[in-house]
Amino acid sequence: MLSTIVFAAEEKAATLVFPNWVFPLIAAIVFLSLALVVHSFRDVANRHSQKTSNTSASGHTTDH
Repeated sequence: MLSTIVFAAEEKAATLVFPNWVFPLIAAIVFLSLALVVHSFRDVANRHSQKTSNTSASGHTTDH
């Protein structure tokens, strides 16, 4: 029991690679990058509606 207490007292915290404020900054950059990707794909289905406007409801056509 005494050796466990001695080891626990000698244990020190691990040093971080970056300062504490960098981790939320990285998370915000990743989040904004993913939001930009999602935003770039908005309304993609309606951009090519002229190609699908005269097709059947199932999406299959007979004119290949």
